[in-house]
Amino acid sequence: MRLLCDDLDRYLEDSFGMRYPLHPNRLARGKAASNAYDGLFSTGTQFTLGYGSEYGRGYIVSVEIRTLSPVKEEDRKQIEEAAMQYLQTIIPIYLGEREISLQKDGSVYKLVGDFSLGTSSNS
Repeated sequence: MRLLCDDLDRYLEDSFGMRYPLHPNRLARGKAASNAYDGLFSTGTQFTLGYGSEYGRGYIVSVEIRTLSPVKEEDRKQIEEAAMQYLQTIIPIYLGEREISLQKDGSVYKLVGDFSLGTSSNS
């Protein structure tokens, strides 16, 4: 999941990274040990059991814009749409043949599907 989020982060930085100034406490792109800690974007996932959700358990996808400047709503929407479209294209690369889909669940986007580690060969 971290590699998938790192790929998404690189895509967003390439596409929108110069649109807003960085938060003063944020390192420039490529200056931190992980791209989750530098540049304009911070991407990640968080597991949820999905209580009260239409889709149940899965991983909420987080895309945060690290700036003190006000972010225009149209920019936020454009970035969100681009991020989710890009995620759709890279899910098969990072999660293989698993049946994983990206769903809008209320106000968040969530990866849902088969996250099992496989079956045990002990019968």
